[in-house]
Amino acid sequence: MVRMSLLALLSLLLALPAQATEAGWALLREGGQVVLLRHARAPGVSDPANFDVENCATQRNLSDAGESQARRIGALFAARAAPTERVLSSRYCRALDTARIAFGEELVEPFAPLDRFSRNELGEKTLAEVLGLASSFTGSGNFVMVTHAENISALTGQSAREGEAVIVRAEGEGLRVIGRVVFN
Repeated sequence: MVRMSLLALLSLLLALPAQATEAGWALLREGGQVVLLRHARAPGVSDPANFDVENCATQRNLSDAGESQARRIGALFAARAAPTERVLSSRYCRALDTARIAFGEELVEPFAPLDRFSRNELGEKTLAEVLGLASSFTGSGNFVMVTHAENISALTGQSAREGEAVIVRAEGEGLRVIGRVVFN
């Protein structure tokens, strides 16, 4: 009996991400959505001490798996979502590479407020800039912002996996998560 209950619970837990992903695709097919996309897979947890935003050799970069994941993100967006109207990206190489591989060089604009930030005065100002953009978007296509885990957490109160799309809607003074798409 216990074993059957555990199997049922495990089946339910495995089905939840797939259901969330399908609901996310339904929103993206409608268009007009704002998407916070965490960059694709990049090994490590922090950048080296000699980090320079202008020099990829001093940063964590996409792994081969991350580049493959970014290609998959782009192919699935092209096949399953309304057109992507605008793409802003953190200036960090792993975010820019994710955006460029997935959506094409010509659509991607580097945007410093999407760089990793901390919750200090500058971080609060940056947060307000991103919230303002998300709140004011009225396009018929989708608007994608490629950023980092810390930023997504600060903007939504929720975490995101590498390469996960978090679909948000402005609500009050923040962003509410209305859908997710997981790219394994």
